[in-house]
Amino acid sequence: MVKEIIIDPITRLEGHGKIVIILDDKGDCVKAYFQIPELRGFEKFAEGRHAEDMPQIAPRICGVCPTAHHMASTKALDDLYKVDPPIAAKKIRELFYNLFMLEDHALHVYILAGPDFIVGPDAPKEERNIIGIIKKVGTEVGLKIIGMRKKIRKMMEVIGGKTIHPVFGLPGGISKPLNEDIVNELKKLADEAVEFSLFTLNIFKDIVLKDSKYVDLITSEAYTHRTYYMGLVDEKNRVNFYDGMIRVVDPNGREYAKFDVHKYLDYIAEHVEPWTYVTFTYLKGIGWKGFVDGEDSGIYSVAPLARLNAADAMATPKAQEAYEEMYDTLGGKPVHHTLANHWARIIEMIYSAERIRELANDPDILDKNVRVIPEATPDVGISVVEAPRGTLIHHYETDERGVIKKANLLVATQHNAARIALSVDKAARSLIKGGVINDGLLNMVEMAFRAYDPCHACATHSIPGSMPLALYIYNQDGKLIRVVKRGF
Repeated sequence: MVKEIIIDPITRLEGHGKIVIILDDKGDCVKAYFQIPELRGFEKFAEGRHAEDMPQIAPRICGVCPTAHHMASTKALDDLYKVDPPIAAKKIRELFYNLFMLEDHALHVYILAGPDFIVGPDAPKEERNIIGIIKKVGTEVGLKIIGMRKKIRKMMEVIGGKTIHPVFGLPGGISKPLNEDIVNELKKLADEAVEFSLFTLNIFKDIVLKDSKYVDLITSEAYTHRTYYMGLVDEKNRVNFYDGMIRVVDPNGREYAKFDVHKYLDYIAEHVEPWTYVTFTYLKGIGWKGFVDGEDSGIYSVAPLARLNAADAMATPKAQEAYEEMYDTLGGKPVHHTLANHWARIIEMIYSAERIRELANDPDILDKNVRVIPEATPDVGISVVEAPRGTLIHHYETDERGVIKKANLLVATQHNAARIALSVDKAARSLIKGGVINDGLLNMVEMAFRAYDPCHACATHSIPGSMPLALYIYNQDGKLIRVVKRGF
């Protein structure tokens, strides 16, 4: 008889979700579904609102990554009103954004994903948290982790007005310039941030890379998928979080496409499945071929590992050293091991810290000219940034008064959704055999999605009216025996 295991709720992620695991008579997993039951609806909330409200509306989608939505929305307003912010405003925005990326990555490394490696994937669940990490690494190290995040968040509040829901981004610039006192504090913080990021890399090396069982887990076939990869790059094809061209490489690392965000609809399409509220994006030129990977599949990934795979280099020296070391260790580019996202995330922490230091020492950020007032009649505004979880696109269409007629927010977890579904299914099939099931094993299935740092509060889309949902029930021979539908 077919048996079903449900992990509900799944843990240590943003948003809500569950995993449904189907077993055959031998107790082997034959299928695992990653289902997202929540509904976002922010595109519909945006309709009828003035576009300049969006930098405050969009961040309410998620309390973990509000700065990504704030910045993407602000940049979309620049484009909507055809205004180019002053150089000081651009550099302060990028500085602020890298503060956010560093703090958010530290959250994931130490609190969301860290317990799986620092404490252990099969440790008791009551220990797989920040308390367990502090017990493992010591109180002094724990206080350093908490203290660094606190300092970064305080600086974000000073620059952005609020830590969780910033209020400083405006069409054509920012709300206020920086003064010398703030910049001096930034310089001190930047030096500490670089040291903290390198410290984090050393922890990863000492605890994870020196333990063969962890390395074997990272490189195992259970957590490996050969897909396309997408990320923002600068003019030298180096990783950039704030601006650039969208670059896609194939599973062999060859450039498949490189395009301006205004052409995103030429390259990206969305597929819908009846068992989840998340839409699955895919490469339009290849097409939707189902939940399969490989060069003939349109499935691609974003997130830290994808950004590093899509780029040719990092733009700062210490990050570049770490980047080269990762690829040398794992056998060259691209790396297809899902769990290597954690390593890539730490490399991005180093890049963010170094970039903060560069910008804190740039005299341009003390310029008092931080805004150009928009004068053009609005029509369409499209923007892109790299959220911690991957590529984030905001697209607004308005009337001549700037009132939104249509909005599309294409978020990182949508880009990753198909690969996450693949990852959860493959991990479950690989790990669950012969009816042997325990809490540690189920946590290792969860690790397959946790590596992407998904945010399902951001990823779910709304459809006007009721949301259609269908449940297809199969027997162990694969025969459809019942269909339960709602909203069709």
